Amino acid sequence: MIYKKIIKPFFDITSALIGLVLLLPIFIIVTVFLFFANDGKPFFFQLRPGKDGKIFKIIKFKTMNDRKDKEGNLLPDAQRLTKVGRFVRKTSLDEIPQLLNVVIGDMSIIGPRPLLTTYMHLYNDFQNRRHEVKPGITGWAQVNGRNAISWDKKFELDVWYVDNISFLLDVKILFKTIQKVIKSDGINAVDSATIEPFQGS
Repeated sequence: MIYKKIIKPFFDITSALIGLVLLLPIFIIVTVFLFFANDGKPFFFQLRPGKDGKIFKIIKFKTMNDRKDKEGNLLPDAQRLTKVGRFVRKTSLDEIPQLLNVVIGDMSIIGPRPLLTTYMHLYNDFQNRRHEVKPGITGWAQVNGRNAISWDKKFELDVWYVDNISFLLDVKILFKTIQKVIKSDGINAVDSATIEPFQGS
């Protein structure tokens, strides 16, 4: 498929480079604010599975601090989410650094969101099909509920995207993403700062 193998990768790198240039002022401002909000740690790095399950290091803006309880355990996510971090997450600015992942070739602009490596052994064959393509900054599941939908629905939407990749679909997802960001739709799961962990089928 010409679009999937040639046009989409070219579009990814070109769009990421243009995006980094245009968003550089915002990138710098957010970095400075998070530097002070998170004790000198504006970025969040974490290993995630990419295409064919290949592990890569994702980079995002750090929206939560590292505050711990008396026993040395990290406090719940909702208590560690800073005011600056809440704004950055609500406006989806925390995703901007992932443009670097796209330039490197680990990610695509559009594709299934890369989940935690600790979930990999929990996937069934159907769920694991999400790794047949590069993970994306935004995707079909993100514009159809994001963190506000169930895990089963999220996997269903991810695999549907894998089977139906096309230029028109990617354009549709891109525009719907812009609408979602403006409305701050589906950022968190109901009554939670983050979505509940995946427990398997």
